[in-house]
Amino acid sequence: MQTNEINEVTKVLQISVSPVVLISGIGLLVLSMTNRFARTTDRARALSKEIENSNGSNKNNIKQQIKVLYLRSKILMFSISSAITSIFFVALLVISLFASYHLSLNINSLITLFFILSLIALILSLVLFIKEISLSLKALKLEIKDDLQD
Repeated sequence: MQTNEINEVTKVLQISVSPVVLISGIGLLVLSMTNRFARTTDRARALSKEIENSNGSNKNNIKQQIKVLYLRSKILMFSISSAITSIFFVALLVISLFASYHLSLNINSLITLFFILSLIALILSLVLFIKEISLSLKALKLEIKDDLQD
């Protein structure tokens, strides 16, 4: 391989490293979200078993908590899906960068589109994640509302 070719391949690899780092960062977000998802589903299951042993007013409170937990789980599912979609577009971006170089294609618009779609999906994921976190506060308030009345 000639020095010029090595320099070109090195440039393409350097350009591809940034999106790969983005994949790692989003992967950590997905890990956090899946942990929260598991926690909400486990808590909803535990509360649904608790309904059988509760009285009227407590039963209603538990049902409200389960509804909030279910909504949180749905939001987390969409947030996780959006984050994974972002990773998908980043992967397409990296493939496009290599294809552009190795096949001498002028697909700059496609590369830009993949980058923009990746960021849009990431932003959507983060907005949904923030919404889920605010709902977790609502669920906490429902759970401890008797303790807050003092």
